[in-house]
Amino acid sequence: MKKSTKTNSTTRREFLETSVKVAGTAAILGSLPVSLSAFPGAAGEIKVALVGCGGRGTGAAIQAIQADPDVRLVAMADVFGDRLEECYKNVSERFDGQDKVRVSEESKFTSFDGYKKAIDMADVVILTTPPGFRPQHFEYAVDQGKHVFMEKPVATDVVGVKRVLEAGKKARARKLNVVVGLQRHYQKNYREVEKLIQKGDIGDIVSGQVYWNSGGVWTRPRKPGQTELEYQMLNWYYFTWICGDHILEQHIHNIDVANWYIGAAPVSAQGMGGRETRKGKDHGHIFDHHFVEFVYPDGQVISSQCRHQRGCMNRVEEVFQGTKGHIRVNSGNVGVVKSYSGSSILDYNGENDVNPYQQEHNELFAAIKAGEHRLDNTDYGAESTMTAILGRMATYSGQKITWDEAMASNLKLVPELNSFNDTAPILPNSDGIYPVAIPGKTKFF
Repeated sequence: MKKSTKTNSTTRREFLETSVKVAGTAAILGSLPVSLSAFPGAAGEIKVALVGCGGRGTGAAIQAIQADPDVRLVAMADVFGDRLEECYKNVSERFDGQDKVRVSEESKFTSFDGYKKAIDMADVVILTTPPGFRPQHFEYAVDQGKHVFMEKPVATDVVGVKRVLEAGKKARARKLNVVVGLQRHYQKNYREVEKLIQKGDIGDIVSGQVYWNSGGVWTRPRKPGQTELEYQMLNWYYFTWICGDHILEQHIHNIDVANWYIGAAPVSAQGMGGRETRKGKDHGHIFDHHFVEFVYPDGQVISSQCRHQRGCMNRVEEVFQGTKGHIRVNSGNVGVVKSYSGSSILDYNGENDVNPYQQEHNELFAAIKAGEHRLDNTDYGAESTMTAILGRMATYSGQKITWDEAMASNLKLVPELNSFNDTAPILPNSDGIYPVAIPGKTKFF
């Protein structure tokens, strides 16, 4: 069996059709001006706007420019002006003298609604802000008829996932290309393994283990004069409303591979997690470890581990067991498939393969340049986002939670924000400590 027999007929179809109801194609297109139904950028210069100018945004802008000789960066938006300027400097220096960066002072936007002004100027939009803002940015880009590259995850809460799905249906109706930064889908070793699954060389996948165990990421100290919201947005990784916790922000890559290779979303999740080593005021309120068992429609069980604890074993990869053989694959271009007798089915190590971060932009801009609607990653990006949120719900609450229960919830973590003076979604106590989820007490968070 190449894919779960319930994948396309039941699980994924129900997710996409019953999670959100939107108008049909004719109604969507009929409500738009003709200009927004057109396919932008198919010939000549392709104008790009960057929304979110941190390290990932800088890298994505460079990759977009490298993807096609006609790409021009024309607008940038970030609520932190210093980050925008640093990004502008780095990208400009990278392409010095090549007329690739046409961003003027008038096309740099730092207000909370600056993303709209940047998007309005472009044919293609790169969305690389922290993920809590992704749904509103994607929604606006699609409404303006823009092709989109957006980083993963695509939301941090259930309401956001549903917004993305709705916008994705509109994008599909308008034939807009959408790429989500789950770059393993664009990495050759992962694609080669997936071909073998489709051929049936591994048999039925019955179980697997997916890992993102590492030492963690940066912290940024609080500065005098910062509002609470400004501090949280600068330290976004440590706040669930804007990051989603590291089970979502990082481990989504590995969870996504499980969904992809099995061909379905899980029907339930249960697990455990907490804070053992990363407990300080500078670490917000997210967990430093999660362990989840995801159960899939045909009974497959995927064990999911992610840990941010220094001095421990590091491991970032995916392992699966099939009825005919087993798989080991990782972002280091390794793809190993063996039968249970020990014979090699695949021993892939693509040292000279195109960087998948670059490949996803290469394919996006090739589709745009050809005037074709080839790429539609929204649904699996939303599905993998929702899977990781389901896992977080299970670890935060300590309960077994079904997919249907999670999707029926109205979990909304991200408020409408207009300035750094707005109230932050979560506040510390008088000692500077933020409330942390307590398994057995926290409900569906």
